Amino acid sequence: MMAQYLGIKEQYPDALLFYRMGDFYELFFDDAAQAAAALDIALTKRGKHDGEEIPMCGVPFHAAETYLQALIKKGFRVAVAEQMESPAEAKKRGGKAVVKRDVVRLVTPGTLTEDALLNAREHNFLASYACIREAGAIAWVDISTGDVSVIPCTEQNLLHELARLNPSEIVISQKQEEMFLSTPELAGLNFSPLSGASFDSTAATQRIQSVYGVATLDGFGEFSSVEMASIGALLAYLDITQKGKLPLLKVPRRFDLSQVMQIDPATRKNLEITTSLNGSKSGSLLHAIDRTVTAGGARLFAQRISAPSRDLDQIQGRLDTVSTIAGTPILSEDIRVILKQISDMTRALSRLSLDRGGPRDLKALQSGLNGAQQIFDVTKDVDFPQDTKLLRDALVGHQTILNQLETTLDDEVPLLARDGGFIRSGFDPALDEFRKLRDDGKTVIAGLQSDYAKLTEVAALKIKHNNVLGYFIETTALHAEKMLSAPLSNTFIHRQTTANAVRFTTVELSELETKILNAGGSAIESELRHYTALKDSVLENYDALSNVANTLAEMDVFCAVAEVSAEQNWCKPVLKPDTSFDIKGGRHPVVEIALSKQGKTQFIANDCMLSANGKDGDIWLLTGPNMAGKSTYLRQNALIAILAQAGMFVPADAATIGVVSQLFSRVGASDDLAQGRSTFMVEMVETAAILNQADERALVILDEIGRGTATYDGLSIAWATLEHLHDVNRCRGLFATHYHEMTGLSDKLERVDNATVAVKEWDGEVIFLHEVRKGAADRSYGVQVAQLAGLPTAVVNRARDVLEVLEKGEREGGVKPNQLIDDLPLFSATPAPTPKPVQESEIEKRLDDIYPDDLTAKEALDLLYELKQLRRP
Repeated sequence: MMAQYLGIKEQYPDALLFYRMGDFYELFFDDAAQAAAALDIALTKRGKHDGEEIPMCGVPFHAAETYLQALIKKGFRVAVAEQMESPAEAKKRGGKAVVKRDVVRLVTPGTLTEDALLNAREHNFLASYACIREAGAIAWVDISTGDVSVIPCTEQNLLHELARLNPSEIVISQKQEEMFLSTPELAGLNFSPLSGASFDSTAATQRIQSVYGVATLDGFGEFSSVEMASIGALLAYLDITQKGKLPLLKVPRRFDLSQVMQIDPATRKNLEITTSLNGSKSGSLLHAIDRTVTAGGARLFAQRISAPSRDLDQIQGRLDTVSTIAGTPILSEDIRVILKQISDMTRALSRLSLDRGGPRDLKALQSGLNGAQQIFDVTKDVDFPQDTKLLRDALVGHQTILNQLETTLDDEVPLLARDGGFIRSGFDPALDEFRKLRDDGKTVIAGLQSDYAKLTEVAALKIKHNNVLGYFIETTALHAEKMLSAPLSNTFIHRQTTANAVRFTTVELSELETKILNAGGSAIESELRHYTALKDSVLENYDALSNVANTLAEMDVFCAVAEVSAEQNWCKPVLKPDTSFDIKGGRHPVVEIALSKQGKTQFIANDCMLSANGKDGDIWLLTGPNMAGKSTYLRQNALIAILAQAGMFVPADAATIGVVSQLFSRVGASDDLAQGRSTFMVEMVETAAILNQADERALVILDEIGRGTATYDGLSIAWATLEHLHDVNRCRGLFATHYHEMTGLSDKLERVDNATVAVKEWDGEVIFLHEVRKGAADRSYGVQVAQLAGLPTAVVNRARDVLEVLEKGEREGGVKPNQLIDDLPLFSATPAPTPKPVQESEIEKRLDDIYPDDLTAKEALDLLYELKQLRRP
């Protein structure tokens, strides 16, 4: 057995080997040590190899998914070796023959299909990257849904696409392994190298034809050689990991970059679109606004906001559908009630195609088809846009397969087909008979005993059972002669005579005994045949059922958008083919929702009017103090653009947006110590990427460019950056800065306007109004903000002294700070004297004794006169 184990393990040196032994998956040697530590299970020893005891641990096969999930999360790959025959079959080859075993599946992060191993509301992408000379392409698949896509992708924008896809695993050529390891942004990915032969474009073409069963790929559209190579490598890896048992995959489609808003990794991170800055879902845009109620809908919702559309017709169709649903609240409510009862059809289909499914997957399809019919009935008279009507039509026309599922499956079904009990009673009379014998064998025997007692007229006749004879008929010796003589002797066959009784059998009893003994196994075999027939019927209708699942996801997204829009009072945006950007009463969706949940002050809405007055595009230069809300204002306008082009309503009173081709955001400070980059270096790298890539239809959000270096250096960089955006990129933008010197650029640059976040001073303190107005801030109020933050009083006072001297020097001819040191008073850490307590006035003393709720109107009037009298000197 260990020789067999080592032979299998040699083929999978980089994976833990789950070696099936009866009811357990066993691990040995180093695999056992690693798994025991990772899973916190006991590590034992058994037998010897090369004179040393063999480390060993195991997990129950029925709970394997839980352990696989833990191992995959910790970065392991697992090869699952199953018994390919029963011990009885092995014995036929000889008493000491070892049961045949082989790996049936290689479990990796990108090839998961089981619900227990996946997040139902997220895609689980396996990607592959191919590079031929200067050309590159990335293909990706979610084998739990069967969708396959490919896109041209050079080395330069590889990071952008990986940030959008966030694949669980990426397949690369062995020659690219060094590049992935040496590039810090790539090294953190879970990548799997394959030989260069797997990326051969000619072999890829043949592999794709074989998988899809076609003689030519002309019907799939035109793909370049490098795109074919990336798809071929993807299929080759699936063939390796699934051991030739490929899922049913949809026809590959080219993802058109020109049809989606381009968002780079830094922008995705800064705007917290799908994850917050700390890497969690909580606090992200997706987490705040996702109201979907199905797993498929949640995955589509995340996909929409990760890759907003640039197709005006598509966007308008989505907005019109949401508007139709939002205009009839009861419609949305009815649809959502139905959707909540529907399981994940897409992943159920994938598991069935991989032979990893079960009765509950069939039941999921049944509930999905029933829900689809109900949604069609609810919406059949609704005047949706044409594309949505076509989607709705896909919900019906599946009555044949639905009837087959309903008449065959029981109301409650087990997870695994081998457990049985999922075929409806009355569907198969033979199966019902097996079940009756299995469950009510004693009742059947009792009935036969009664029949034989009447036939023989022997009331004392009994049918009994023992381990030697099995079932037998027993009667006393007194009645035995009657049963041994004609005509009963033709029915009853003598088996045994004891001191007190005679035992018989019959052909009928022997056959019944065989049926009872085999009833359980026969029932399972019968149910498995029905399961296979149902599964085959489902897979024959794979495309149609996939369309149903996709339509249900679409309807879920439309209703979810309508729900959050009504809840938060969002508006339907107007999308145009120009460069307009006019937001009235815009709000930050995440902040506004968080404030409403906390019961705090209402969010202050602000306008943003770029590209106003028929200009090609506007840039607002935004000044104002920290804590006033500049960063929130910048982000909210970027998020409004994302939501609008995702086909969703937006948090504003009104919004008119010219389609944004690229979205860039440089907001917030961070370093990258792994690459030896300071905060300022990271800022400059991200700014360089924006200036080198932004086109005229881009929207650029920049916050405090140049703050990480000396004042004059920072000011000069910020100044030049703004001029480049204006003269070269000619894009729309919001540019926040503390450098008030830059506000004069609005007089020099035609498309630059000044805007500021309003504040108010009161008794030496600053009050943030969170209102964005046209104009420039007169100062940054940094000392006041420091005071609000709780800096020691001595530090705040000293800062005021230094600021006063510096401002005086600037007014008097730009005297350098080091020349003003002598004018500064000495620093003193002595706290300000505590003010003397104010003596309470007579009026205050009188007020302390008054309880307004106890006063009559006459008493209140008298009290008012009394207080006026006390006030007089």
